[in-house]
Amino acid sequence: MTASEYDAELDARGLFCPEPVMMLHNRINDVEPGGVLRVVATDPSTTRDIPRFCQFLGHELLSQNESDELFIYLIRRGQ
Repeated sequence: MTASEYDAELDARGLFCPEPVMMLHNRINDVEPGGVLRVVATDPSTTRDIPRFCQFLGHELLSQNESDELFIYLIRRGQ
């Protein structure tokens, strides 16, 4: 995944619920509507929390992957 695939990044490694989603709530506002935020986390609860966050707040979860105990998400900011 290259930096050209996203507009901003949130590194939530080492943080535990609810911190990653709280940080995501703030960081997504730094991205223009239609822009893409990459989130990297180590907390397995993000596999449940981030999709729900996107669903409830109208953002599009473009991808969700796990690699070497990292959970990586690409989120397109909604309006």
